[in-house]
Amino acid sequence: MTYELFLALAGFVFGTVFTPGPNNLMLMASGANFGFRRSIPHLTGVAVGFPLMILPVGLGVMQLFDAFPPLTWIMTALSVIYMLWLAWKIANAAPPREGEAQGTPLSFVQACAFQWVNPKAWAMALGAITLYAASRDLTAILWVSGTYLLVGTFSASTWTLLGQQLRRLLTKPAQLRVFNWTMAAVLLASLAAILLQQ
Repeated sequence: MTYELFLALAGFVFGTVFTPGPNNLMLMASGANFGFRRSIPHLTGVAVGFPLMILPVGLGVMQLFDAFPPLTWIMTALSVIYMLWLAWKIANAAPPREGEAQGTPLSFVQACAFQWVNPKAWAMALGAITLYAASRDLTAILWVSGTYLLVGTFSASTWTLLGQQLRRLLTKPAQLRVFNWTMAAVLLASLAAILLQQ
């Protein structure tokens, strides 16, 4: 990969991972509800899970969708169902008691698995592979995956810290409830926006 192409890839990755989407909204909500430390498994699952998803996508998993078109509908339905469940979970997160939020943030495995039903993740993976690893060369795919790992870790940490800092403003249980319901609504709106683009 040339230096110029890598700079273009880095810009693409930065733009796609820092913009609001399901992962970032959930990380911000997790930071606000559970704090940074308790959100580390969720954060790490996002940061590692998406680059791991890039590898099979780059190596041709999309050919399954071409060979079996109903698979696209099935994945879309699974995405919608899972995102609705996550929005419900965020909206109904219990207010913290004695400085500690009740409930648990997403685990590492849950956050990794979420990438496979996240419509924005699919759009990002397909865009990155199409633009920067069109030859499906393993080295190019690894460059794309590694760049997402590096920039994605920074992004996931930033969104989680943003949520943790917002928590300082959410001093009353009613304020946190409003924040959680707002994050759930924004998450659903992001899902609708992504699905309408398809």
